[in-house]
Amino acid sequence: MNKHFSAALAGVSVYRNLLELPPISALRSLFRVLEQGAGEDGVEAYSTVFYELAKAGYDSLCDYLTDELRYASAPYPEAVARQQATDCLTQAAGRDVAVFATLAAADPKELKEALAKLLPQEWQETVEQLPTWQSGTLPEFDGLTEFYRVNGCGLFSRYRAFVWQDGGLHPVPHPDFVPEDAFLGYERQRNQVVENTRLLVAGQQVNNVLLYGMSGTGKSATVKGLLGIKGFENLRLIEVQKEELCDIPRLVRDLAHRPQKFIVFIDDLAFDKEDRTFSSLKTILEGGLEPRPANVAVYCTSNRRHLVRQNFSDRNGDEIDASETIQDKTSLADRFGLRILYSELTKPQFIEMAMEMVANKGVAIDPEELKKAAVRWEARHTSRSPRSALQFAASLQAVQVEQV
Repeated sequence: MNKHFSAALAGVSVYRNLLELPPISALRSLFRVLEQGAGEDGVEAYSTVFYELAKAGYDSLCDYLTDELRYASAPYPEAVARQQATDCLTQAAGRDVAVFATLAAADPKELKEALAKLLPQEWQETVEQLPTWQSGTLPEFDGLTEFYRVNGCGLFSRYRAFVWQDGGLHPVPHPDFVPEDAFLGYERQRNQVVENTRLLVAGQQVNNVLLYGMSGTGKSATVKGLLGIKGFENLRLIEVQKEELCDIPRLVRDLAHRPQKFIVFIDDLAFDKEDRTFSSLKTILEGGLEPRPANVAVYCTSNRRHLVRQNFSDRNGDEIDASETIQDKTSLADRFGLRILYSELTKPQFIEMAMEMVANKGVAIDPEELKKAAVRWEARHTSRSPRSALQFAASLQAVQVEQV
């Protein structure tokens, strides 16, 4: 068995990046030392294979290879996702998958038997007690191809949320978002965002979105919550810090031909007057030679309607065309086709929301006393927002816990 595997793996051409994975690299070392008759080194290599599989969270080489093939960022998956796979590339990929399928189906007991034949008697007990991993059958090549076509490949097929940092994508395996049924208030605003996103998921050209208004009203939660909506499974959210905006044209260009739909999310956005990233965002939103792909939209949140901080000196400076400069800065918000205001709650709305949040937390308190407490909280705090209402509910819950 080992005589053929070493040669077959050496000929892997499309999925060569998989050969560098620790379990596969250890297997290649095992095959080489078996060919050389180095039994003691073979025990070390075999143990390393099992260790690397366990470290990755697997007890099955077949399951490990299945996941790595599905989510591989290799030439063939990339080409299928972009609908550019040639016959030559397809044939080479099929040959590679056949090699990995044979590897996945191999019985590790045969490897232990081969090791035992190379070792003296005092090593036999050690070889016999070596753990084994499970073998199995890989998905068919056509099935993998269909997976790439529908889900794409690489990180985008495995994760739904990302952070763009230092010029690269970093996946967020467990994104923090509020479930759809946990939101209170601002239904009209959220519905606008959801409907715009529904069009994006359906493959239609949509508006870029600016959510602006008072802090603590749920603007960011609205965007992050899109990941939890049924039917949006093909949606991906990429959060970008303002300082990284200059890199975004490159990112957007890479997203253009992928099957997923993407929201580039910029949270808490505001520009100073000499900010270099100002023009970068303008180009992304509108005005560049390269059009924005239909599968990408930009969603921003801000506490400022015009996004740009203005000083009195901007209006009273010595610039001849100061009014045009001010207009240029404030026109950035106009490049968002959908601008949604999150205004402060009225006093009755705040008290009603605070009482509902307390009820949802299961805090037992007389309704009249609860209303009085909510009124006092509203009077003592500077904002009437869902965040403040949630803090009120949490404070009552903490008091109840202490009393118990």
